[in-house]
Amino acid sequence: MSSLEERFKKLTTVSSTPLPPQLEGKVTRMVGLTMEAVGCVVALGDRCLVQVRKNRWVESEVVGFTGDLTYLMPTEAIEGISPGARVRPLLEESMMPIGDELLGRVVNGLGKPLDGKGPIKAKDSVGLHGDVINPLQRKPISEPLDVGIKAINCLLTVGKGQRLGLFAGSGVGKSILLGMMTRFTEADITIVGLIGERGREVKEFIEQILGEEGLARSVVVASPADDSALMRLRAAMLTTRIAEYYRDQGKSVLLLMDSLTRYAQAQREIALSVGEPPATKGYPPSVFSKLPQLVERAGNGRDGSGSITAFYTVLTEGDDQQDPIADASRAILDGHIVLSRRLAEEGHYPAIDVEASVSRAMPNIVTEAHLQGAMRVKQLYSKFQQNQDLISVGAYVRGADADLDQAITQMPEIRDFLQQSLTESYTIDQSLEALVAAMTKGQ
Repeated sequence: MSSLEERFKKLTTVSSTPLPPQLEGKVTRMVGLTMEAVGCVVALGDRCLVQVRKNRWVESEVVGFTGDLTYLMPTEAIEGISPGARVRPLLEESMMPIGDELLGRVVNGLGKPLDGKGPIKAKDSVGLHGDVINPLQRKPISEPLDVGIKAINCLLTVGKGQRLGLFAGSGVGKSILLGMMTRFTEADITIVGLIGERGREVKEFIEQILGEEGLARSVVVASPADDSALMRLRAAMLTTRIAEYYRDQGKSVLLLMDSLTRYAQAQREIALSVGEPPATKGYPPSVFSKLPQLVERAGNGRDGSGSITAFYTVLTEGDDQQDPIADASRAILDGHIVLSRRLAEEGHYPAIDVEASVSRAMPNIVTEAHLQGAMRVKQLYSKFQQNQDLISVGAYVRGADADLDQAITQMPEIRDFLQQSLTESYTIDQSLEALVAAMTKGQ
């Protein structure tokens, strides 16, 4: 065969190879936050690009379908969209570059930098969805974690791999307490998710709470309140996925998410937009299935891997501890720290209500003497609170109740022990020493 014939045969083979067609759909209707499109061959969770005016393309996600109609939710504002706008499916999964190069960076829910430091160049990349770990393969919680706050270290001891919620109404100090734990907790890497909070707080948290030293070993995922519901949802998932990556590298990871309530509200917006019926106080059923799917991804990994100790803030609207999201979160977390508005108004910070708070992992990670001491403090504190009105009006006579007598005597020291300034840090040993000093003083 001549060289000309060989070249002709190669060209014929190449030209006869069919190229995959690029199928596009079009937008037929938009109501509220949701676009309806036809002609798209896509599955639930797939990504699409939607063309808006001036030839700009906006990323969207498939959030539902009915017959031939596909429901799309955009990741950003889409002013200028018109009927018949082109919809182009994206076949590849959304990937996020990840590695040590990500430390010290601030990104949005799509993994794009917000800090003006240029693109993130990393060898590894991950998608939004990590592997589900068999619960029987997870390491048990067996080691305490020092969070630097003596009230928590002693009375609500946290274990590595535990997941706790910070429950409070607005303006009671959730973000401040979260910031203290960010600075003081002993962890290899800190992953912070600022979901649906005020945009002003993002910069303040990074500059004033984390600082340069804290940011150097942290990754911040920020999606403020003016972001779309889908962007806020993705930011929470990306925050968890980044923490999973570092856990699989054998790191001890501290995951802080502010707030879990905004994540639930974002899912509510999406679910109601596609027609899911509201169930409990306006929350559709999918919200209560999404919460455990997110929270269960944190915790200890398999043997040989690291751990994710997670703190989620939960906004209790109107200080109602029976709020649907607060109640659902309390059931799936490994403990809850309740902040009291009454204590905050009295200038008691951190305003931790030790009566209403509990760490479910504490009995398995502290000594018997530590556990008994913590229980005794909570008993005296509760005894005093139950009889405070009688004590205030002078109706209680000393000697009638030995426990109450001790509570009255030691309450000033106990209250002083429970308070801590924003710049103070206590190790677990220092916290226990302060507890012993508070319990022996005045006896």
